[in-house]
Amino acid sequence: MRIKSFFTAILIALSFNLYPISNAQSLEIKVAPAGWVSLYATGLESFTPSIPRVFSSNLEKKSNFRPIYNNVPTAARQAVQAAIDIWSENFVSTVPINVNITWSKQVNDSVLASASAKNVFANFNGAPDRTLYYTSALANSLAGRDLDLNDVELEIDIASTANWYFGIDGNCPPRSYDLVSVILHEMAHGLGFMSGSYYDQATGEGRILQPTPFDAYAQLPDGRRLVDMPSPSLETGKAMTSILYWSGANGVRANNGIKPLLFTPAIYERGSSVSHLDEKTFSNTGENAAMTPNLDAGEVFHLPGSIVLAMFEDLRQKPPAGKVTGVPDSPQNVKAYVSDKSAIIKFDPPPNFRFSQIDNYMIENLQTGVVTTATESPVIMTGLKNGSKYVFSVSAVNSGGSSVAIKSNEVIPEAAWKSSVIDKNADAKYLDHAIFAGKPVVAYTDSKSGDLKLATFNNKWIISTVDGNSANLGKTQNNVAGYISMCISKENKKDLLHIFYTDLTNKDLKYALYDGKKWKYEIVDGNGERAQDYKEIVRVRGASDVSVSNACAVTSDGVQVFYRDESQGILLGAVKHGNEWIYEIVDGEKDTENRTTGDVGFHLKATVKQGQVHLIYDSVKGFDAERNVTSGEIRYATRNSASSLDWKYRNLDLPSDRIYAAGYDV
Repeated sequence: MRIKSFFTAILIALSFNLYPISNAQSLEIKVAPAGWVSLYATGLESFTPSIPRVFSSNLEKKSNFRPIYNNVPTAARQAVQAAIDIWSENFVSTVPINVNITWSKQVNDSVLASASAKNVFANFNGAPDRTLYYTSALANSLAGRDLDLNDVELEIDIASTANWYFGIDGNCPPRSYDLVSVILHEMAHGLGFMSGSYYDQATGEGRILQPTPFDAYAQLPDGRRLVDMPSPSLETGKAMTSILYWSGANGVRANNGIKPLLFTPAIYERGSSVSHLDEKTFSNTGENAAMTPNLDAGEVFHLPGSIVLAMFEDLRQKPPAGKVTGVPDSPQNVKAYVSDKSAIIKFDPPPNFRFSQIDNYMIENLQTGVVTTATESPVIMTGLKNGSKYVFSVSAVNSGGSSVAIKSNEVIPEAAWKSSVIDKNADAKYLDHAIFAGKPVVAYTDSKSGDLKLATFNNKWIISTVDGNSANLGKTQNNVAGYISMCISKENKKDLLHIFYTDLTNKDLKYALYDGKKWKYEIVDGNGERAQDYKEIVRVRGASDVSVSNACAVTSDGVQVFYRDESQGILLGAVKHGNEWIYEIVDGEKDTENRTTGDVGFHLKATVKQGQVHLIYDSVKGFDAERNVTSGEIRYATRNSASSLDWKYRNLDLPSDRIYAAGYDV
């Protein structure tokens, strides 16, 4: 099977303007896959006496963990639950925390268990520092809501071959490993005790993939923060294999005023380096040994430790700024958006924002001279006159000075259009819109019911269910709340509405045709006899997963739809010819004829201009050892007919020295 990548959709509640106007982009939550951290068995026996913890059902729980067991023996679940109970008494969250726990054989026999936060989130409301990535459970706790309803918050893999002690009394035999202690340790990683750094052992370069608050508190001896180091670079790699301290005030206070030393051996240890307390310093400190990277047989700790809990308090606060290394560069992508008697100014931080430690941004109205300061984008400039022209400038400021100011585009404020909520009960995770028979229409999904809906404006919004609520006339009762695209065509001066959507249960691509009076339904692809290999030139209906993405286009040759084959990572197409569909591979199957062998079509858009089809889509070209995307590009394909031989290809955006994976969402 060809390489795949992982993308998480963010649930956004949407309203629709009947006549939309330009506006600033809303807060875009950033999400990325989290890495894995491991606990290793030393093979030695512990001679440090332990104090068993007395478990009580009367202790106050500050959070609600929901374990999901995968092949975990019944005998082991008591110990797992005991560790969960410990963290429920120490980790504060009003949002339930789902923990996926798997019992399996590890590739490395010395690994007792590994943990991941599944995803990390940045730029959400409630984040102490919106530029940092917070683990799922911690992000949800800070936001006060579940930022991703579709995924668990923690994942833990337990080695099935280890010599485990399943008791919860702390009396672990000297040649066994205490399961409560191991799960307690791994949960700490999943809750936020983890770095977003990556070390390339072949080159010695270090890279901060998704900087976490843990990285912002990891400090070099000279006072610089790990999060501020150039990435990728040999300098960062050296920092990750030298000395790093924890600089958070709470953690330092809990360690008697001394900055806790992190585990950074000279030879980098994947899954252990940086994301642990130092083994030599803390291994014999009782409960504070819980977050060292190695565990002796018979070693027991049934509390996270005062230092670790204090470090978690630091993670919930905004890290202090690092050392200033120069005047900031200018802000990027400065843009002004029209609003009512105001303007919304949006900008991105300078390229060197982590090194320059920006204090604030200065936004000046160049017509009036009024200056506003802000710590982040966007900024609303008020007190403007509708109908007058305005230009603004933005500069970045730190203790060393300010950057060169960058001017915005010119805007003319105007009275706001009225907006209306179409469907307050639907999440509209996926939608498309068009003008059908002279009326605005919006097709959208309702994840709660699993239905596809259509809203038509005729003095008021009229809502109907297209599919998902019936098994008659080609419809289905399966969940069809997936990706959708919509096109309009004319036949005998009459509008036809074409909607392509996904059956998330059967992984099929469906098609609904509406002539203004009745609907017709059919399955385009996915319900064939077998998954067709990408090497086969003659294409037929297949049985691959085709539910990820789609985009439609209408020309004189008929309606066309393009969609991702998730099973093989290729981009497929189908053209309606009479009552038949003619199938093709658009891209992803070869590296000749300007095509690509990248993993294509996670996102795509299609449009028609003067009879020519224009198709834009993303392509992933590589991953590192931890499955992070390392190379990607944006592709563009066009053709003047419905022939698969007529496609012409080129790249719109490629990796560079500054961007190793070109943006995906097109």
